[in-house]
Amino acid sequence: MLIYLRVLKESFNFAINALRTNKLRTFLSLVGVTIGIFSIIAVLAAVDSLKKEIEGSISGLDNSTIIIMRFNFGPTDIPRWKWQQFPDVTYDEYQYIERSTPNLAEATFTLGVPNESVKYEDKQVDNVPIGAVTESYYYIESLKLAEGRFFNGSESNSGAMVVVLGDEIANQLFGNSANAIGKEVRIYGRKFNVIGVLEKEGTSLFGGSKDTSVWMPVNVVRRIYGDNNKNTFPQIVVKPEKGVDNDEFIAMLTQQLRIKRGLKPDEISNFFVNQLQGFADFIDNITGSMNIIGLIISGFSLLVGGFGIANIMFVSVKERTNLIGIQKSLGAKNKFILFQFLFEAVILAVIGGLIGLFLVFIVSILASQFTGDFEFVLSPWNMFIGTAISAAIGLISGILPAISASKLDPVEAIRTGM
Repeated sequence: MLIYLRVLKESFNFAINALRTNKLRTFLSLVGVTIGIFSIIAVLAAVDSLKKEIEGSISGLDNSTIIIMRFNFGPTDIPRWKWQQFPDVTYDEYQYIERSTPNLAEATFTLGVPNESVKYEDKQVDNVPIGAVTESYYYIESLKLAEGRFFNGSESNSGAMVVVLGDEIANQLFGNSANAIGKEVRIYGRKFNVIGVLEKEGTSLFGGSKDTSVWMPVNVVRRIYGDNNKNTFPQIVVKPEKGVDNDEFIAMLTQQLRIKRGLKPDEISNFFVNQLQGFADFIDNITGSMNIIGLIISGFSLLVGGFGIANIMFVSVKERTNLIGIQKSLGAKNKFILFQFLFEAVILAVIGGLIGLFLVFIVSILASQFTGDFEFVLSPWNMFIGTAISAAIGLISGILPAISASKLDPVEAIRTGM
């Protein structure tokens, strides 16, 4: 065992000396591997960062959460012209589902409406997203309050003139979220009492953030817009109890709404029951495809780098033929010569890979700075993948030159070198 370790150590030292001696050739070989590893790890890191950002934007929702609306999350067999004629879900249907569906943990009715201005005295924030929801939205989204409280069931049902502000809205209007509680702001030309401020969340890649939104009881917005306004987009969001079979729950939920709408057995459901898990799977499929495409494209750069290393190693064997012959005549075994050139190729590739990883790290820092709160992630797993790929490319690229060097006849090698 000690003999093998000594052989490895001597081979390693010999390879390092060879790389130091031929600095220009080493540099040119590094460029190809560096670009290849940079391309591959940059693609993996970018896709991982995008996936993390998307998952973070829906992190408040459990994967078992179900959203009922007239649109589908993904592809559907129903023709476009037909589902475009589906009616919107209604507040009455939400109440029916909440009242009659078994194994239901929480349900909320949300109304998507155009952005509005929020005013306080002489200060105004424009283009503010309005969250028109029922009180259960607080539990389904797992909202966190920095100050105050969320509106309760009584305020939600009666359409009380209360509002909960995002952190940034509160800071722009009052300078400090703690000063917002109890103040009155004007939205839709009406006065709303501020009862709560959410914790700071930070913005996402897609611009959506709870920090720049406000929440009010949905029945307030229903009074303003009416129930048949095309500028609104209603949804029923449902969360089943833990441990419930989701497929059975969705079947029950679908049947309940079909009964409410009076649909006959031979009629298709004129609504979609979307599960958040399905959306998460859809995102996984997209990011998986992006990874594969990126790896294929980046693989060509790495292939060029591998050929560059192989070419340099063959040249190195040719130049050191005389030296190989002398080593063998002095008793060096074939495996020593083999390890010597293999180590040289692997070390060359790994150094190139590490430089590539360093460049990705620098780019990730710059990208995170220029994209605000979007975090470009270079995970330890991606760093390990980059190093492993580098070593593998060096091993593959150096195996043929190393074998050819180890099989040289000592007498012929010395004669050829002379």
